[in-house]
Amino acid sequence: MPDAIPDAKPESVGVDGATVADVSRPTMTMYAPEGHNTGAAVVVFPGGGYKVLAMGLEGTEICDWLTSRGITCVLLKYRVPNSGPTWEKGHRRYPKVQTALQDAERTLGLVRQYAAQWQVDPHKIGVMGFSAGGHLVAAVSTHFAQRTYAPVDDADKLSSRPDFAIALYPGHLWAHEDDDRASRDEADMSLRPDITVSADTPPTFLLQAENDDVDGVEQSLAYYIALQKAGVPTEMHLYAQGGHAFGLRSTKLPIGHWPALVEQWLHTIGVLDPQKND
Repeated sequence: MPDAIPDAKPESVGVDGATVADVSRPTMTMYAPEGHNTGAAVVVFPGGGYKVLAMGLEGTEICDWLTSRGITCVLLKYRVPNSGPTWEKGHRRYPKVQTALQDAERTLGLVRQYAAQWQVDPHKIGVMGFSAGGHLVAAVSTHFAQRTYAPVDDADKLSSRPDFAIALYPGHLWAHEDDDRASRDEADMSLRPDITVSADTPPTFLLQAENDDVDGVEQSLAYYIALQKAGVPTEMHLYAQGGHAFGLRSTKLPIGHWPALVEQWLHTIGVLDPQKND
């Protein structure tokens, strides 16, 4: 791994076994599709504010759903903390090196390297992220022109551009999220400077609840507007209720139907066979 930290703090797992902290050695775990293999693959980025990783709610549970739909799932346990923007003392802090982005870039190269072995179409490899993982989706979708680290092996010669991107209740995207309430009410919908959208940014799906009290809906709005201005095919869904970090957990709210919307969108953009309901 690039920019490894010597003598790192030992990794720790939460009491429920569903969260992990102090990740200094990133891993990628492949989950093979069940039944019909669509040839598509999704690299999943759990959330956790770049401090911990919600490996259950926004990791293994997501992979169970994707593999049931014939999609190869690659769960990335990226480095945290100090690997992306974090909230400290009333302001967002950026590390000198965003190691989470390095881990995401390298994973996409490795998935393409293993594509034939895993029966994956190298042109149908996407990313899906939640909360801070949604920011990582945007970061890897806009930083693929060259690696943010020195190449390690042949995998780093392969493209790290996702073919499609899915961000649910993303954070750390809106330039004015640190402003006070009065200033935020008057602010524009510009993005933070670390995210620079271009016409080559992959087709993107966004979903968020308007009552998200952790990452306000402005995060998705700011990214959507930038994507639209760049001419990137984008689909966005906003719901009145749903809060934050709902994952796939059962809910009677309309937002709970989001997996079906994602599947429909994947058919629409040609990642899944448009003639079938896999």
